Amino acid sequence: MQSSHAAAAVSSTFDDPNLVAYGGLEPVVRLAERCGLPTLAGEHIRLPVSKDGTGSFPAAKLMSLVGGMAAGADSIADMDRLRHGAMGRLFSGVRAPSTPRSFLRSFTHGHVKQLHAVARRFLPELARHTPLLPGADQVAYADIDDTIRRTYGYAKQGAGYGYSKVKGLNALLGIVSTPLSAPVIAATRLRKGPSNSARGAAAFAAETIRTARACGASGLLVVRADSAFYGADVVNSCRALGARFSVTMRMNASVKAAIAHIDETAWTPIKYPKAVWDEEGQCWISDAEIAEVPYTAFTSKPKKQQVTARPIVRRVKRLNPDAVPAGQGSLFDTWRYHAAFTDSPLALRDAERDHRRHAVVEQVIADVKNSAFAHAPSGRFQANAAWLALAALAHNLTRAAGALAGTFHARATTATIRDHLINVPARLARSARRLTLHLPERWPWSEDFTQLFSTVHAPPAF
Repeated sequence: MQSSHAAAAVSSTFDDPNLVAYGGLEPVVRLAERCGLPTLAGEHIRLPVSKDGTGSFPAAKLMSLVGGMAAGADSIADMDRLRHGAMGRLFSGVRAPSTPRSFLRSFTHGHVKQLHAVARRFLPELARHTPLLPGADQVAYADIDDTIRRTYGYAKQGAGYGYSKVKGLNALLGIVSTPLSAPVIAATRLRKGPSNSARGAAAFAAETIRTARACGASGLLVVRADSAFYGADVVNSCRALGARFSVTMRMNASVKAAIAHIDETAWTPIKYPKAVWDEEGQCWISDAEIAEVPYTAFTSKPKKQQVTARPIVRRVKRLNPDAVPAGQGSLFDTWRYHAAFTDSPLALRDAERDHRRHAVVEQVIADVKNSAFAHAPSGRFQANAAWLALAALAHNLTRAAGALAGTFHARATTATIRDHLINVPARLARSARRLTLHLPERWPWSEDFTQLFSTVHAPPAF
């Protein structure tokens, strides 16, 4: 590629009032309106109205924040990207960055809970209006994990050093997915940086499960989590709501003793990632094997809190015997063991494979951190908690738009959806009281954009 004109023949000026940089934001906002997001915000968010009007019109301010995040904003100052060209004619109620800044700073813990209530109701509406979670009535998964959002300086309330030895805020996410869909965020919590991962995890798991059920997950629902959430309260919370669990176990003395009693003939080789098929032996060479053994967990708790289920143990050949942790027996010199405590009704191989797919939550965390939650933009803790909840709203809305656009975008990252379907330059024209978006000729993803646009602008079905 090279310039087709001499440098002197090219000039630039910002003088066209009819252009917009985010033509695809119009169908996304229309989708949010059809699913009732402004109405939910108006019903559930009750901020005190001050003389400067901070608490008034919460729906308009929330829509400005979610719209800016869907367009790629990751800070409050970035919200100014919505005020250019013809955006004021394409949308009404767009607020200057100073307005959502004051809006967020007025949030208390109670107001953040109101925002969580909006998110819990909005996701099922998205699932009802779009193919967001196909197959949820058969099998669905709820994954829970936390992450540290690194912060800098001394002005962030709640920032501190947690398990990762990184200074920041602790964000807890609950996601929902199916074997046919990409994951969406069902619940969020922002916590102080030094917070223990399992703090409040039982109630959080219950909220995630209830939201998943509201989204149509009426069949098998398995809650997956890592060893930080291995505890009687989390497991019993899942069982009380009719969900199955699959939680990585901590290697304590009783777990090691149970593993030691597994007969050598009970181990089954599995096709491990990057395994090699041996034609001569007709087997996978991966040094990965699985087995299961009956086990009763949490025996130090009262009888009603103890849980008997099937630990699924995976062992992998230890390549460096010198790296054996101190105190391990000879059994652990040759193999590394990983155990998942589960009551999944699936067969051994399927249950073990499904547990490893818990890693999907890391993709969501990376996606959110690479978009709206790239920063915790305020010095106030509750403002950042609201920002995280809004980032989840924008994530789910963007993913729902991708699901309407087509098969590829239904599983693409939100960054790809923004690049292909939202950040599309357009020229706004008006004729006979009708607005028309003139989009680039030969846009590579024009068919998917048209599918999204025509679906959200079709008359509602009754």
